[in-house]
Amino acid sequence: MEGRARIAIEAVHPQIDCGRFAVQRVVGDEMVVRADVFSDGHDEVVAVLLYRRMGEERWLETPMQRLDNDRWQGSFLLGTPGFYQYTIMGWVDHFRTWQRDLQKRFEAGQDVAVDLQIGGKILEQAVAEAGEEDAARLREAVAALSAERNQEGAVALGLDTRLSDLVSTCCARGLATRYQKELVVRVDRQKALFSSWYELFPRSLGEEGRHGTLRDCIGLLPDVAELGFDVLYLPPIHPIGSSKRKGKANAVEAGPDDPGSPWAIGSEAGGHKAVHPELGTIEDFGDLVREAEKHGIEIAMDLAFQCSPDHPYLKEHPEWFKWRPDGTVQYAENPPKKYQDIVPINFETPQWEELWEELKGVVFFWMDQGVRIFRVDNPHTKPFPMWEWLIGKAKEKSHDVIFLAEAFTRPKIMARLAKLGFSQSYSYFSWRNSKREITDYLMELTRGDTSEFMRPNFWPNTPDILTEFLQYGGRPAFMIRLVLAGTLSSSYGIYGPVYELCVGMPEKQGSEEYLDAEKYEIRQWDRKAPGNIRELIITLNRIRREYSALQRTNNVTFLESDDDSVLFYVKVAKQRKSSLLVAVNLDPFRARTAKLRVPLDLFGLAPGQSYLLHDLVSGERSIWEGGMTTVRLDPQVNPACIYRISTWQKRESDFDYYF
Repeated sequence: MEGRARIAIEAVHPQIDCGRFAVQRVVGDEMVVRADVFSDGHDEVVAVLLYRRMGEERWLETPMQRLDNDRWQGSFLLGTPGFYQYTIMGWVDHFRTWQRDLQKRFEAGQDVAVDLQIGGKILEQAVAEAGEEDAARLREAVAALSAERNQEGAVALGLDTRLSDLVSTCCARGLATRYQKELVVRVDRQKALFSSWYELFPRSLGEEGRHGTLRDCIGLLPDVAELGFDVLYLPPIHPIGSSKRKGKANAVEAGPDDPGSPWAIGSEAGGHKAVHPELGTIEDFGDLVREAEKHGIEIAMDLAFQCSPDHPYLKEHPEWFKWRPDGTVQYAENPPKKYQDIVPINFETPQWEELWEELKGVVFFWMDQGVRIFRVDNPHTKPFPMWEWLIGKAKEKSHDVIFLAEAFTRPKIMARLAKLGFSQSYSYFSWRNSKREITDYLMELTRGDTSEFMRPNFWPNTPDILTEFLQYGGRPAFMIRLVLAGTLSSSYGIYGPVYELCVGMPEKQGSEEYLDAEKYEIRQWDRKAPGNIRELIITLNRIRREYSALQRTNNVTFLESDDDSVLFYVKVAKQRKSSLLVAVNLDPFRARTAKLRVPLDLFGLAPGQSYLLHDLVSGERSIWEGGMTTVRLDPQVNPACIYRISTWQKRESDFDYYF
């Protein structure tokens, strides 16, 4: 420890759990870092932000600016995906302190002859410490300062900011203090932040009861692209076991034609590195990935680390499973629920290292087939250290890989998974319905430390989740939740055909399971049947692509609405005049009329100035004036509006007005 070092560096932000985990960002983000940097006494302090790509030796630096109360801020631009390190260094700057005091004394009319000599001595010391090129420039400054006979001219030379920058850059850091930690930011590609997901079961794409294939899936790609989705997520495509196979509606006994649950992975045809024979071949899957790319779509692979009783792992590695005293393998349970067709892996096996390597091999196999997005089934039931290791290895193979955590579990577990490296996370959005519930939850996600490491992906429904709101709200409920998901979160997804057709019939009252659930049987869907919300989906996804305000999640601010059933918020764009206003009727049964307060200052509008309001959903335009306005939202017709504000200007040449 250097006892003469006088700088304290505290409250560095962002950092997660004292630097234990990486902060998450995407390519193109400005990495803003703040810290308290101060010294004893009254000397001038300088702080710089140091950063480098992980693995590089040379640190780059950028100056930090003082905010207030010894709080400093600096930033750097994040380039290609990967890991970056950052830290802070600060020091007492005696030359800047001298400049400050010199200026005060001179402006007070004091004789500063001795002060100028002191400044010269500081510069001479700097010459001795500087490199050759900088030393030459400093000698010129010393000579000029000594030669100047006019005190006013000498003061002007001494106060040159270029001189203080040179001294500070090359030779003022002998007693600098460096923050004791090198913090890490993980930089993902843009799709980790902004993506639109469409889920479907390929086996349901066949006609007249025929088992659908991956080739059928290729044929559907133009339609998925027309809907505006850029991620096509497929439930597991692996062979399905026969033993303990579930029948329709999760029946314990399967009929001869029941296909079983895709999550019961493994049969004589193979395990996690194989394709279900009725779906096609590995070559078909490769063709699907390549054809999807032509349409601007990526294939998301379901990663479910569990087995059917017929999975080859049970014979090849019985030590990876739990066996009951009667010699049978322990199947999955969530008492009183039983999942006889699924065998969980025993991650406490003494052979855990071999198990981890095999699971890494599964991920690498599909990465070699072109997959860069994985939706992970129930990651919260597998060990945290395994995920940190496995995601880290996958990132080493390709920094482009994205992992979505399907973990509807306790908040701290969801947060831990995000910290460990999951790029996106399922959320509680599905069950947040009222204005208070939605605003509170979005504040939880977008403010504070959670926003530094967890990126939500909003899903109004999944094959496992049919909420009461969708069950009872009918078609308006599906439209409402679609707009909320696609405007509140930069990433969202729908369980596709079911959502397009507003299917809301539960298995039974009080259940969130679908009647005739597609998890257990093949369903054919007429996706353009009357009552579908296809056009709204297309419109919403087009708006999301065209307006950057909807491509981030943490830029939401909730605004005043006098009706608790009308949610009003603004998504703020980097160019603030490109921000969007969103009004949503949360009541699927009744039309609502609400007074809304428009944030005029955000859009650079003066009180009393008129402006054009363009509803990007309906296409309607209207002229508003002032901060308060009224909107009527009919859930049957227009449950939501997405407004773009334009101001108008007068053309002096012909006195016309234009927007």
